[in-house]
Amino acid sequence: MSRKSWHLDRRTFIKGVGAACMLPYLEAMGMGKLTTLNGVATAPKRLCFMYFPNGVSMPGFKNTKEKDWNWFPEQAGANYKLTNSLAPLEAYRNDISILGGLSHPNSRSVLGHIAGDTWLTGGDLRGDKYNNSISVDQVAAQHLSKHTRIPSLTLSTDGGVGYKSRASTLSFDSVGKAIPSEHRQREIFERYFSPNGGGSTADRRKSLQQGKKIVDLVLEDSNRLKKRLGYNDKSKLDEYMTSLNRVEEQVVRNEKWLDIPLKDFDASTLNLNVDATIDPEAYLRSTIDLMVLGFQTDITRVMTYMMAREDGMGFGDAFPKIALDLGGHHSITHDKKPGHYERQGKYDQWLVKQFAYFLDRMKNTHDEYGSLLDNTLVLYGSACSSTHNANNCPLVLAGGAKMGVQHGTYEKFDPKKVHLSNLFLSMLNKVGVERDSFSDSTGKLPAILS
Repeated sequence: MSRKSWHLDRRTFIKGVGAACMLPYLEAMGMGKLTTLNGVATAPKRLCFMYFPNGVSMPGFKNTKEKDWNWFPEQAGANYKLTNSLAPLEAYRNDISILGGLSHPNSRSVLGHIAGDTWLTGGDLRGDKYNNSISVDQVAAQHLSKHTRIPSLTLSTDGGVGYKSRASTLSFDSVGKAIPSEHRQREIFERYFSPNGGGSTADRRKSLQQGKKIVDLVLEDSNRLKKRLGYNDKSKLDEYMTSLNRVEEQVVRNEKWLDIPLKDFDASTLNLNVDATIDPEAYLRSTIDLMVLGFQTDITRVMTYMMAREDGMGFGDAFPKIALDLGGHHSITHDKKPGHYERQGKYDQWLVKQFAYFLDRMKNTHDEYGSLLDNTLVLYGSACSSTHNANNCPLVLAGGAKMGVQHGTYEKFDPKKVHLSNLFLSMLNKVGVERDSFSDSTGKLPAILS
């Protein structure tokens, strides 16, 4: 392949690695061709996963006083009635499916909070070792990243990776290592959406040149250092080098997009001056607005958003106290005083309200192929039904109308036959990732996505 005058060496770009323009994939970039079918450009297919912790209100329907605060509807099928907890989704009934009975067999016997680490992986964390595996979003990213500026966008309320059983990310790489999440909205905007990457193309090129050989130097020093380390330190260094390899991969990607002009977009409605400890709704919606913008500009086709961490960790535990004067989220799930199902249900409803906001934004934001929601599969849910019970995960699948997804029902699956990974396998297939299995799947989901 001939070298263009504006091409830079693959190891040059390190200091400006976050700067990114936002045009969708173009043939003029010399990076291949648009996704086509019989020579005709096809609509992008996207995946999005949104997670909340600690399970949901489950009083059961024999509890006549609080049964309306049960998260799951009482009746399956197309004639189900939304409970109070899911009431904000009424306007999107034709765009959603409620899924019951699904879970990961390897997680059913562990303490519920640990199951959060495996929500998108199906990994086995029953022993002392941390044997997690690749998450479904990263499988999709490996396939879909050829079309976009970044492979995937991993977001959370707290940022980073957390630790075993209290992860602050949903995404895990090919060897089961946690991928750090991002959570500072202004930094996210400036990194991926700031016009000209925060400066002119010349400025960015200068930044690349200033960072020349930094990665080479780190690699050289690391290889020398590794010979002098013990086993544990070598393992830590290997993890670091894995992260550095991801930086290298993004360096290559950003080099190819350097001279592409910025696609116009409207950021006037973005609120980046938000404080999770003062206005949690504004905080969550600020991230949601960035997610919609990311899909609209096609910087990536794969996103995850961990709205809060398990077991009272991080900012998210205080959201029900700040927003609804209910107390901490984790403490609500363990409350046994009269009316506790209603209290927990009200916070479930508040969280669903934020999900409904995302659906509304996606449904009413369009690209050249129509509504973003119609070409995006979105899964909203938790790893547990109640705070320590990793069975019957509360799940809502949305979007994908132009992918042939049939919504409008509450489906209950037999957990002995159908695993949560069956859903993930079907979602992968729907966005064009052809696989016969994922994690512990037993086949495709026998409804909705079939």
